[in-house]
Amino acid sequence: MLQHKKFVKKTKKNKIVQVSREHYLRDDIWSGTSLDPESDLASNKLSATAKHYLVVDTNVALSQIDFLEHPAVDDVIIMSVVLEEVRHRNASVYQRLRALVDSPSKRFFVFVNEHHRETYIKADVNESPNDRNDRAIRVAAAWYMKRVPGMPIIVLTNDAENRRKALEMGINAMSVQAYARSLPDAPELADITAIDSNGRADMDVDGGGAPGRGQKRKRLYEDHRPMSSVAAGIKQGALHQGSLRVNRFNPYEGYVGSESVGQDILLAGRAAMNRALDGDIVAVELLPEEQWSSASTQLRKHDDAEAPAEEHTESREDTDLEREAGGASLAAQVAPGEHYEDSAGSGEKRPTGRVVGIIRRNWRTRGYSGSLQPDRLGRPAKQGPSNVLFCPVERRYPFIRIQTRQADTLADKRIVVAIDSWEADSAYPSGHYVRTLGTIGDRDTETEVLLLENDINTSPFSPAVHACVPPLPWSVMQADISNPNREDLRHLPICSVDPPGCKDIDDALHIRPLPGGALELGVHIADVTHFLAPGTAMDAEAASRATTTYLVQRRIDMLPKPLTEDICSLRADVERLAFSVLWEITEDARVISVRFTKSVIKSRAALTYAEAQSRIDDKRLQDELSVNLRRMNAIAKVLRRQRAERGALQLASPEVKFEIDTETHDPLDVGMYQVREANQMVEEMMLLANVTVAEHVLSRFAGCTLLRRHEVPPPRQFEPLLKAASAAGFSIDISSSKALAQSLDLAERSDDAYFNKLVRIMATRCMTQAAYFGSGEVSPAEYYHYGLAAPLYTHFTSPIRRYADVVVHRLLAATLSLTRLPEDAKDGDRLHVLAGNLNLRHRNAQMAGRASVELHTLIFFKDQEVIADARVTRVRANGLVVFVPKYGIEGPVYLTEKAKHDSMQGIGKAAPAASSGNQTFQLEGDQQAIASADGGLRIRVFDKAAVRISVVEGTGHRRQLLLQLVDRAELPHAELASI
Repeated sequence: MLQHKKFVKKTKKNKIVQVSREHYLRDDIWSGTSLDPESDLASNKLSATAKHYLVVDTNVALSQIDFLEHPAVDDVIIMSVVLEEVRHRNASVYQRLRALVDSPSKRFFVFVNEHHRETYIKADVNESPNDRNDRAIRVAAAWYMKRVPGMPIIVLTNDAENRRKALEMGINAMSVQAYARSLPDAPELADITAIDSNGRADMDVDGGGAPGRGQKRKRLYEDHRPMSSVAAGIKQGALHQGSLRVNRFNPYEGYVGSESVGQDILLAGRAAMNRALDGDIVAVELLPEEQWSSASTQLRKHDDAEAPAEEHTESREDTDLEREAGGASLAAQVAPGEHYEDSAGSGEKRPTGRVVGIIRRNWRTRGYSGSLQPDRLGRPAKQGPSNVLFCPVERRYPFIRIQTRQADTLADKRIVVAIDSWEADSAYPSGHYVRTLGTIGDRDTETEVLLLENDINTSPFSPAVHACVPPLPWSVMQADISNPNREDLRHLPICSVDPPGCKDIDDALHIRPLPGGALELGVHIADVTHFLAPGTAMDAEAASRATTTYLVQRRIDMLPKPLTEDICSLRADVERLAFSVLWEITEDARVISVRFTKSVIKSRAALTYAEAQSRIDDKRLQDELSVNLRRMNAIAKVLRRQRAERGALQLASPEVKFEIDTETHDPLDVGMYQVREANQMVEEMMLLANVTVAEHVLSRFAGCTLLRRHEVPPPRQFEPLLKAASAAGFSIDISSSKALAQSLDLAERSDDAYFNKLVRIMATRCMTQAAYFGSGEVSPAEYYHYGLAAPLYTHFTSPIRRYADVVVHRLLAATLSLTRLPEDAKDGDRLHVLAGNLNLRHRNAQMAGRASVELHTLIFFKDQEVIADARVTRVRANGLVVFVPKYGIEGPVYLTEKAKHDSMQGIGKAAPAASSGNQTFQLEGDQQAIASADGGLRIRVFDKAAVRISVVEGTGHRRQLLLQLVDRAELPHAELASI
């Protein structure tokens, strides 16, 4: 049966057009249950022995996805009208709903009600599209009741009017909360139901909402302006649009980058943020210039971080908000490799504003990890749901109010909570419990937390992905060797050099003399794209994950382990497929020619950096491998010098390594990672390959090459470094990367061997983030990689662990006419989306790796106190930020009333402090120093210190390092010598 549907729509050019579409209605659309004698057996998913079948409306599918994912919820009928609306309204929820439909165990069945002759309905001119869809769901539910009369059908909807109309038709309809309460075997299910905008889990719950919801409450925040007003304000220039970044170390301070203003807009206090969360796209109104302020110069204290109200009452919430708006203090241990907000402490007024509208929410659909805030009054547990506050582990996010019947059970657990709403009369957003991760403090639990917080996909690879992997054992076939498009390089003296324990070896090297005096230098990269075909399930999964994530004790792979550790890994003494770059090069590193080829190789050795270094250093070793390593190292030194002459920066980061107990898996020791010449040798070869491939691919595909650039940092980002350098008596020239590199080379102190590295670490923190992009997006002048001083750069050398390299391998193969140009590259929009995901996932993986280092550092120090050498990297009005080289730790030291006299000693050449514990201090911003009021203590940036390191637990069971100054003069000689 053919129906004609007519409707009007607006085009991209704002023209109104009428659209007519044919709509086919059929009788042979199956119900998905064997209880229906006319249903196709192959399509049946719903259980014939289920207690009932559930039908959900669109709002339940959108807002209650955590509830639907619970194991107790199955045998669910999803109408096609619901699935389509979810697809258009929320891509993330749609993907999760599709996963439920695709899961054999969940028994979710999609009924195509819009194309069934008996369930399709026409829209009434007097009803809204939402009302029409609700009616369609009710009609389809009634059809099921007639089709399978012995099976109860329950429609789940939180819309009271929808329930009323369903009941009039004789359909059993329930709210989600009422249904959850009806399942005695899953008492936690009631906690998982989402809260509506009125602070209640559904419209039937008596007394289940937040306290005081039935009373008139004082408005704590301004209402958000409607989108029409926001759009007009942005167009007129009265409002400014941007993404909110909340200071990780001070959640009451946020920044919105704005092109229209030309710099970040400061948001001082939660009131100014107006219920916006980190990552939200917001509309900001600038305050009058006389109300502009500067970023805080205070260190923020852990225990003062958003202390929750003892009573969840209107008056107490008002007090909390007023205190928050004033900027309660917070501090956090800085994870290795992280740093304090660079803009903090400048003392200069900057554009300041307030959020007046939310353009796009960025609330995590999978929730936030943390723990329940203990009941500070010690009240006895009450029967039924309790209103409690949830404390996220990430300080950028506010406390979340939830209802739970499991408060006592969850007291010592890390849990996940999702946000449902944030009303203008509440100091906290409302949310619901999602799941339990494990016991607080357990290493596996805390690892799960950091993976969730950084959105790392840890799901097992699907059977469809594994089906793309060749079965083991795998070996190179004769057809690969004889392939005219693949060169046999098994005779070359190839080896790999990697960290100890590396199993996913994706690069190998060789060098050999050629007739005539030149050298052949080769970089051989695992030929992952031979196994990873475009358009396959494995390719889609790899593109989504984008990168492998490396933790201290764990690796979350981008590709299945049979590929990463066996088939593609360039292990020693086995034949493997590779993509090779071969240069003819002189001993002074002048490139004569270069060629690219798919190849078959056989690595002769898989060395660690230490093993390679020992062969380089021991001149007595004259075997081919050792001699070749020395040749490559000599070439690498020339390449490194040439890059430096072009202006490449030699920066530094505080990387650490752990010695792990093989039985307990706890860290036995932690120290700075040692970089050897062998590391630098491999780095130079990989840089050369990446630059060479970038040049070649761009010459063929000028408008669609995936490149990587590092933008020139704006001068304001160098301010912390410039001020610190000036106070220390040396200058930094930032006019170009070459000038900066030369300045860093001159930043030396004869009495402090670590001084130069510390300056380089501080310079690293002034840099912008390098990013992937499509060559057609920007002009060639913007391709430049500032840090490497390279006009062109890409990633080619690690396709096992980075999807960007996979894309570049395909491009390179296309230039050699081995494959066709990938479709993603042809489409500029698709390439832009791909690059965006690569950048996001790369950043997330970096943050997860650093969080893993922080976790293991906390585990190492949890049962001990250690005294170590430190350097002052920043001064604040009430304390210092110090860096501990031995452990790669940076964190705050407080000089306040809480800091006792004996913890205020030990600064390099500083005079003894006064004996009073009530010292006041004055920040000398221009001098990058802090001095006590009586002049007895003056501390400057870069000063040496000794600190005692221990672990304390703060708000929400957040463990952090406590750093306290100690008097170096009072330390025992042996202890001082160990610093």
